[in-house]
Amino acid sequence: MRISLSKGSLCAAVQTGGGELVSLQREGTEYIWSGDPAFWSGQNPILFPIVGSLKEGKTTLSGKVFEMARHGFARRMEFQLTEQGEDWAVLTLRESPETLAQFPYAFSLQVRHQLGEDGFSTSFTVKNPNETPMPFCIGAHTAIRCPLEAGERFEDYELAFSQPENADTLLLTPAGLLRPGAAEPMLRNGTVPLDYETFRRLDTLIFQGLQSGQAALRHKETGRGVSLDFQAFPVVAFWTKPGAPFLCMEPWQGCAAYENESGLFQDKPHVLTLAPGEAKTLAYRFRLLNG
Repeated sequence: MRISLSKGSLCAAVQTGGGELVSLQREGTEYIWSGDPAFWSGQNPILFPIVGSLKEGKTTLSGKVFEMARHGFARRMEFQLTEQGEDWAVLTLRESPETLAQFPYAFSLQVRHQLGEDGFSTSFTVKNPNETPMPFCIGAHTAIRCPLEAGERFEDYELAFSQPENADTLLLTPAGLLRPGAAEPMLRNGTVPLDYETFRRLDTLIFQGLQSGQAALRHKETGRGVSLDFQAFPVVAFWTKPGAPFLCMEPWQGCAAYENESGLFQDKPHVLTLAPGEAKTLAYRFRLLNG
């Protein structure tokens, strides 16, 4: 099911499959990647209840071993449309036999997509209805078209952070696990020029502990693009396929497993744990930049 939203000059589309916002348009320009299996069929998946890959695809929860695919199961599930207005929609996912086989907890994941004057915000509210604590991770994987205009190149764009930064990117193994203690200098003076070779070599740029709470994907000359507010999240990542006309901008509460991780879910970096009956809300926002 596809739900249309509008506000002023903005229009958007949300789908119940995966609970995603899959289109954002203003004045004829589409900002969200349309999805193409030639590069990547995804668009804006929700990462829950894990972010990234598990060690050997397995984790231990409540003393039992469970298997889960990269980034969890929410992106493959059908959400229910539970509330809707002209410029917003709320979708909800709850446990099912399929989820319980991977994650042994009842839960409610409520996703609210809201258009603003110059972009959109998405909030995740996770509730724990169990009588025991529930650990989880969550994140977004929003693919922004890059370049935005005909005649432009991916290399014409850069990432620019809101504060001066001197930060390293964490490094992944070929299996998608984080290498303990491994990092590479990447973010200097708050900017990263984009080129496909960087992603061919490193796959994903992953930063944690930044001073910045915003990152802009912008054309170096015109300044046109988008800005992501990720300040509610401890990790932010950026990913593309070499040659693909998009860049994923990803706020994460969580990350891939480290090679030397214990395998216990509660030991994962940046994991959140809800007490019985507790709820937690995290939100991010995209703002369109005119240049």
